[in-house]
Amino acid sequence: MVRSMTGFGRAEAANEQRRIVVEIKSVNHRYLDLSMKMPKRFNLFESRIRSLIKQYASRGKVDLYVSTEEFADDAAKLHYHAALAEEYTTYVRQISETCGLPFDLTASRLASMPDVFTMEHPDEDEEASWPLLEEALHSACTAFAEQRLREGGMLAEDILGKLSGMEEKVAFIEARSPETVAEYEEKLAARIRELLENTSVDESRLMTEVAIFADKVCVDEEMVRLRSHIRAVREALTSKTGEGVGRRLDFLAQEMNREANTTLSKCSHLEVSAAAIDLKTEIEKIREQVQNLE
Repeated sequence: MVRSMTGFGRAEAANEQRRIVVEIKSVNHRYLDLSMKMPKRFNLFESRIRSLIKQYASRGKVDLYVSTEEFADDAAKLHYHAALAEEYTTYVRQISETCGLPFDLTASRLASMPDVFTMEHPDEDEEASWPLLEEALHSACTAFAEQRLREGGMLAEDILGKLSGMEEKVAFIEARSPETVAEYEEKLAARIRELLENTSVDESRLMTEVAIFADKVCVDEEMVRLRSHIRAVREALTSKTGEGVGRRLDFLAQEMNREANTTLSKCSHLEVSAAAIDLKTEIEKIREQVQNLE
């Protein structure tokens, strides 16, 4: 069960007193970074909300928005803090006189100062709000998780297709590498005969040179490791454990890229070099996709 780190969910829950709307969205991030914007009255639920979110996401930059609509006429009242407004005015006037600046404070600007006006709710048990908030949270998180799961499935399908293409390139390189050595032996022998004209070729020296060349261009180990990494990526993508695989796949993609680089550095044949370049291209695409996985 592969999940993407990007997703969105929205839900609302209501009773006779109020309606609560919850929106949750996320983008890629190295770890779980949760940001919450909600009415101050819900601050006492912050730890519970964090625990709930962690049930649905282990990585990603997650933004949670909570808003409420009160139905009762006396549900909330606007309160004007006159003493605080007077204090703001005093200090602004002091700044004006001290710095030689015009005193341009208006009533509208004063009203926008923090806490000059506050929304006050009648005394009530805030704990009673939790069941409704929890209902909305669970519904939004469920929609959020389902979208991440759908997108993760599409990413996994795309990566699996690229892995099959990589295996074809690996098979080509494995089959073509011995032919490269044989071709080198023929070209080397022909070159020596040309230089020495009719003089016989020292087969022992020729075989030594061919052996040295074969050792330099041998990519058997790289191909074995590449096949192993491809198999590990495929197993992670098809696993049903539900655990996040993004970090593991990112590491495996780096390892595959290292093997492809080594293969390319050993290649002396155009067709094999082209196949190694194609391998690197596919691996880079996989690395980009893996960055989106949880």
